[in-house]
Amino acid sequence: MEKMNGDSLNIVKENVSKLKDIFPEVFCEDKVDFERLKEVLGEYVEDKEERYNFSWHGKSQAIRMAQTPSRGTLRPCKEESKNWDTTENLYIEGDNLEVLKLLQKSYQNKVKIIYIDPPYNTGNDFVYKDDYKDNLKNYLEITGQVNEEGNKTSTNSEKSGRYHTNWLNMMYPRLRLARNLLKDDGVIFISIDDNEVHNLRKICDEIYGEENFVANIVWERAFAPVNLKKHFSENHDFIIVYAKDLSALVSNGLPRRDEGLARYKNPDNDARGPWQSDNFSVGPAIKEKVYEIVAPGGRKIMPPDGRCWLLTKERYEEFLKDNRIWFGEDGNNVPRLKRFLSEVKDSVTPMTIWKYSEVGHSQDAKQKLKELFDNKAYFDYPKSVDLIKRIIELYSDDNSIVLDFFSGSATTAQAIMKFNMDNKKSNKFIMVQIPEKINEKSVSYSDGYKNICEIGKERIRRAGDKIVEENKDKEGIEDLDIGFKVLKLDSSNIKPWNPQFDDVEMTLEDIVDNFVEGRTDEDVVYEIMLKYGIDLTYPIEVRQVSGKKVFSIGFGALIICLDNEITLEVVNGIVDLKNELAPETTRVVFKDNGFKTDSVKTNTIEILKRNNINEIMSI
Repeated sequence: MEKMNGDSLNIVKENVSKLKDIFPEVFCEDKVDFERLKEVLGEYVEDKEERYNFSWHGKSQAIRMAQTPSRGTLRPCKEESKNWDTTENLYIEGDNLEVLKLLQKSYQNKVKIIYIDPPYNTGNDFVYKDDYKDNLKNYLEITGQVNEEGNKTSTNSEKSGRYHTNWLNMMYPRLRLARNLLKDDGVIFISIDDNEVHNLRKICDEIYGEENFVANIVWERAFAPVNLKKHFSENHDFIIVYAKDLSALVSNGLPRRDEGLARYKNPDNDARGPWQSDNFSVGPAIKEKVYEIVAPGGRKIMPPDGRCWLLTKERYEEFLKDNRIWFGEDGNNVPRLKRFLSEVKDSVTPMTIWKYSEVGHSQDAKQKLKELFDNKAYFDYPKSVDLIKRIIELYSDDNSIVLDFFSGSATTAQAIMKFNMDNKKSNKFIMVQIPEKINEKSVSYSDGYKNICEIGKERIRRAGDKIVEENKDKEGIEDLDIGFKVLKLDSSNIKPWNPQFDDVEMTLEDIVDNFVEGRTDEDVVYEIMLKYGIDLTYPIEVRQVSGKKVFSIGFGALIICLDNEITLEVVNGIVDLKNELAPETTRVVFKDNGFKTDSVKTNTIEILKRNNINEIMSI
């Protein structure tokens, strides 16, 4: 029976395995022979000291940070959740770097859209200083969950001397980990302003590949100038867009607006339906496309100087016979091309300037958020719900996972619920937010909110209820998922096996019970799901088998028994449960010190293997 590893996905090990699949000849005794690799790569190797690259102090450590597995876990918190048993949405409290590591197995290549609104590095916003030795401990110290001094959250002042460096070291590992979670046809949107847009483009070019750059969107976030500004009053933010693989990315486009459809008419009662006319001349002039056209009314027409007709004379004659050329109602106008509504795509390609009249602005977003919270302002610059809805509209499928790991006020969650309601979709969200403490002098603190996560969760509750209330008479409203499971980052539930000869008492205690005091069976179940790579929203059923509690996850795909005394009756009961649920494959996990004798453990393995259960683990 194999012992379960407490680490999250080992990204370095996985990458080495991929390299071995591609270039097995460059490995010698499981080590990479770099000289041989250079030979295999040939002209694609750059070995000159002077070459184009983007570097800063601490980049190597940032890369290592992304590759270091986490030994943390996510603990379920039912009391702060909504519709726990039915929802497929997640709200995760914790440092997003550690959370992204923990999600690597369960959500690798599963996320369709990532939207993040990270700190803009203006000198006033929150920056989390990672600890390269033990980031999980660092997080627990910062959030006051352990009683030790550690690095503190702070603003990133230009006086620090490493103003851009600190921001880059925070962003780089998170963006690397995020890429692993994207589907091959996935896309990431990142809000930013002028302070770091240049650096963001460079690190995204490196992580996602400059060939996968999609667009730099300009969002008109403000509608009135600030006259106190000395030179210019900035009224825009950027949204940088990268695909995981641009060749696989497909845009849904935007729906045609009524005013766009109104341009299509049918003055000649064409059987193909409404159409609009388009310019029939193009530039520059090409000799074979410069010819005389005689209109039905007898007028002889040449293309304008420096231009030519859209089609060659032969193709023009074909279009004329097919009634695709329009000379106006009197038949004597300059020719125009008929474009039929039935032949154009249903959607419109979006432009890169998004006006506030279409997707909202910051003041409108702030006002609508105030309305949710009894007309009290808890956030100064929340993003517009309509802005995020447009992102979801462009690239989501019917059942996509959308991830936001700088969740803030949870605008993304509200946008997804609203979009699902309006379009009868079933997209799911994963929100991640560090429980940043709220200023004790703020209105939100006096109203009882101690950190940003508490506001974010309450916003989702209120927004979901409001959407349901406003659409209570609509068909299918009862199926709208407005719930969320709350999970919180913490240290592992399982004590590390690390005997210290000067502390024999503790070592013996760990043998008796290797779970951390105060942790529940459900805590351990979710840690096992993370380590196995199972979707954290899968249904969990609790069964009584021969008087013992047994957990069935995903209708028998994973069966867990954490009892302190495992009997062969329980093992045979697990076999019966597997036969009843009939999953394609079943994995079984036991608490290791639940086996009181080696013979029970040996017989357990034999019984399960006889019944085609070959993956058996213990913790």
